[in-house]
Amino acid sequence: VSFRHPRRDRDREFLVIDSADWVVAVAVTKQDEIVLVRQFRFGANAFSLELPGGIIDGEESPIEAAQRELAEETGYVGSHARLIGSTHPNPAIQSNRNHIVLIEQAERSRDLAWDEHEELEVIVSPLADALAAARDGRISHALMLNALFLFEADRRARGTAV
Repeated sequence: VSFRHPRRDRDREFLVIDSADWVVAVAVTKQDEIVLVRQFRFGANAFSLELPGGIIDGEESPIEAAQRELAEETGYVGSHARLIGSTHPNPAIQSNRNHIVLIEQAERSRDLAWDEHEELEVIVSPLADALAAARDGRISHALMLNALFLFEADRRARGTAV
């Protein structure tokens, strides 16, 4: 794609990946635990500890997509879903955004509905343990780290202990 730099009067060719927006669900249970998944990631050739999430379909809002992804991947549903942040995953080469949705009062009430290539292990973790995993490298997916730290900041701003 050819772009013109906003300050330099010249065109250049750049590779830009146009993707649909993504969503990450930070689901907190009634027991103040966080819902995680472990899945194999082919790019890293390793299992990855993550929050549920995926691609926003069609005209879905980030909140609708987060609720759908959470239910499909983990069987959990919750209430009081709200957007706590939106970021650019990699603005150097990607045009999309990643939306972080907090879903509270989550509880397991649905059957799993994995996509064809999904095979997940559902893990429910105390909040402090999940944040420790983000800090010590057990969670290494950048989008998940971003979501967890935005969640932590949101909790602090609302005066809720983590």
